[in-house]
Amino acid sequence: MHKHQGTHHQERCRKEKPKLVLAGNPNVGKSVFFNSLTGIYVDVSNFPGTTVDLSIGYYDKYMVIDTPGVYGVSSFNDEESVAKDSILNADIILNVVDAVHLERDLFLTQQIIDMGKPMVVALNMMDEVERTRMQIDIEKLSNLLGVPVIAASAVKGIGIEEIKKQLLSGGAVGNTIPEIQSLISEARSYVKSNGEALMLLEEDENILNQYCLRKKYGYRENFYNLRRKHVNIIANQVISRSVSKGSVLDAFGNMLLRPVTGIPLLILLLFMLYKLIGEVIAQHIVGITENIIMGTYYYNFVIQLSNKIIEPNTFIGALLFGEFGIFTMVPIYIIGLLLPLVIGFYLFMSVLEDSGILPRIAVLVDRLLNFIGLNGRAVIPLILGFGCVTMAIMTTRILGSRRERIIATMLLSVAVPCSAQLGVIIGIAATLSPQLTLIYVFTIFLVFVILGTLLNLLLPGQSSELMIDIPPVRIPQARNILKKTAAKSKMFLYEAGPLFLLGGILITIMQYTNMLEAISNWFSPITVNFLQLPLETTNTFIMGIIRRDFGAAGLNTMVAQGLLSTSQVVVALIVITLFVPCIASIMVIFKERKISDALLIWINSFIIAFGIGGLVSHILI
Repeated sequence: MHKHQGTHHQERCRKEKPKLVLAGNPNVGKSVFFNSLTGIYVDVSNFPGTTVDLSIGYYDKYMVIDTPGVYGVSSFNDEESVAKDSILNADIILNVVDAVHLERDLFLTQQIIDMGKPMVVALNMMDEVERTRMQIDIEKLSNLLGVPVIAASAVKGIGIEEIKKQLLSGGAVGNTIPEIQSLISEARSYVKSNGEALMLLEEDENILNQYCLRKKYGYRENFYNLRRKHVNIIANQVISRSVSKGSVLDAFGNMLLRPVTGIPLLILLLFMLYKLIGEVIAQHIVGITENIIMGTYYYNFVIQLSNKIIEPNTFIGALLFGEFGIFTMVPIYIIGLLLPLVIGFYLFMSVLEDSGILPRIAVLVDRLLNFIGLNGRAVIPLILGFGCVTMAIMTTRILGSRRERIIATMLLSVAVPCSAQLGVIIGIAATLSPQLTLIYVFTIFLVFVILGTLLNLLLPGQSSELMIDIPPVRIPQARNILKKTAAKSKMFLYEAGPLFLLGGILITIMQYTNMLEAISNWFSPITVNFLQLPLETTNTFIMGIIRRDFGAAGLNTMVAQGLLSTSQVVVALIVITLFVPCIASIMVIFKERKISDALLIWINSFIIAFGIGGLVSHILI
């Protein structure tokens, strides 16, 4: 559970304050309401899986809980279980409904009403309703449901004050479907609440296990049909539509979903992403932040300060201010190099998410990714990997199963170069002939496809299917984009910072104890005899473990000095791309995956890099 506030006083308040739970389908804007109520920012997105954990804050007399988006209250997956438990324990529900998809969202609304919970309904995205020439009779909807219904547009702040007023007044218990209500009354004696009685009737596994009951009701399908029919009747009474030709944004959204037009648009978007990250940020902005601000001004200041307080040749001096020191490499790497790349990536991704483009990309590539055991959701970490593999591996949390997370992590670790490394690789590839460059690109692509296909065949279980809502294409709100970018960048610093710190300490210890030299000597026979590369290349591979672009930069120096033939350059580029990720990514892999999975990924990346590199070497050299 993700806790935004954590003092002892707040822990006590959690037990005392009534619980206000935000519930709704994915992508209906719950997180914006959470932010408006609590003042705490959480991820606001059009992509499922971005709000996986519970977010907790406080508003007036309530403890506010933001739950994952779900289509129904059940225990079919982790997100539904988390949402179900929160709803069952709630004192009042703020049900956020997408007004454009009212027929769909009212199913969850009616299910929560059947649970007997006091509720306020926020009818969000009413501005989209007006744009689509749809009319909703809100007063009639409120009467039919039996709960307050407030028209709102959360991103514009419309309806927020009225919703707060209704929440403070306690909401209302709605109109339960009569056939369901009579059965709930019968089952109520077995459990503690109407909500649990409903879950019992729907044969929820967790409730059955909790009360040691056998399955004997079997009303799930019956209730579903009753509820669906009831909701359709309500929707037909309150919704009316006018004929609309659709806007330019609608036409653009439809183009993204068709392969004929969507694939060229996707290529254009990826090219724009590369220009932003690979050129504008990686080459120009990072040149200022890493080389000038952090690499010159900050570094000189720290070294001058260190000379006054500690002997630089001692172990402590090396640990704090050495080549890989806590106050030298770690902040220069994180703030000077990675932070600008992270901010740029999250800025671009936030625009894609909030505009509704990203779900369309996921649908567009879903069938292609199915061949390697992934679905369209995986497009997020795979694209992010070209910015920062460390960040991308963290993002694999959004994938629906363990096997998908292993496949994506393996592909990111082996066949996706980060932007810092990619910039150097492109510079080196520019010195090669088009034919040799094509061999490099084709080899990496082939490894990506074959590795993904093999993992899909060999790993047990089934990958999840893509279940995704397609929101309308809209102009994103600059304020939300900047908030999201800032929040995600801050989260990256919190999560990756300690790992870089640990990595710097480990490398300093290895360097000070001559372990790095020993590792280099151990690798030398593989480098010289199997890969047919100069002995000095071993050091570039080892430096690549510390930081991917260190290895690429070392290779660039060797190319500039004429130590490698063009064929050897291709082999070295292939190995350094497929080689194990940087130490920060390794730390994240061990943090995010089981130790056995992480070790398997790490060891196989060695085997694949040297195996493929050796194969290409014996063909070309």
